[in-house]
Amino acid sequence: MLTLESRDKVAVLRLENGVTNAINPEFVRQITQALAEVREQYQGLVLSGGAKFFSIGFDLPALLPLDRPGMTRFFEEFEHMLLDLLRLPLPVACAITGHAIAGGTILALTGDFRFAAGGNKMVGLNEIRLGLPVPLLADLMLRQLVGDRAATTLLYGGELLTVSAAEETGLLDKLVPEAELEDYSVKKIAELALFFRPAFAEIKANRVEPLLHRHHQYHQAKNQSFLDCWFNPAVQEWLSDAAKKF
Repeated sequence: MLTLESRDKVAVLRLENGVTNAINPEFVRQITQALAEVREQYQGLVLSGGAKFFSIGFDLPALLPLDRPGMTRFFEEFEHMLLDLLRLPLPVACAITGHAIAGGTILALTGDFRFAAGGNKMVGLNEIRLGLPVPLLADLMLRQLVGDRAATTLLYGGELLTVSAAEETGLLDKLVPEAELEDYSVKKIAELALFFRPAFAEIKANRVEPLLHRHHQYHQAKNQSFLDCWFNPAVQEWLSDAAKKF
């Protein structure tokens, strides 16, 4: 479901779970395992998705059959993977050539930078349109990135943005021609990786630790609220309809 390539001490982790890079339990486990290797052997990371989808988000056909304990385990593992990415003491960039929808945007929010190819690709958090709250960790990451007012507008409305609009909002850092995107991302991360690693790690910790502290305080109750919505009968119908598009 993914490959790991070395680019002069920068790891390029390519998501390769079919066309959509849908997020399911095995996909999460493989990314988590790869991150352990990245932490030990590399000085930076570029997370790269597919040409059509960086990630479509949760793999609804795989997740809807799960009972509540099974979905709880998946959601906890997904959250732990996000935390591993967010706390990685290395510079991280996401190279986004395709759509990043819902969980795909959440995955991208864990990076220090988000570079995207121009064009008609869409990014955003549309959970509210399926009857779901945006998970607490994603809410916190988005508000830290774009500010409270812009985040509120995005989260309340659940609209997907073109990459140009996402760059204007601050959700994306820079648009780069698709043919140059991966090389650009690797170059940016390689430049940052030249700095003294403990110093960079401390600066990054200063950015993410307030977010992590608030998440630690509230995530258990908030996760249960997410699952309450997920298993609501009306929401299950909406999710089932959405799953037909996979």
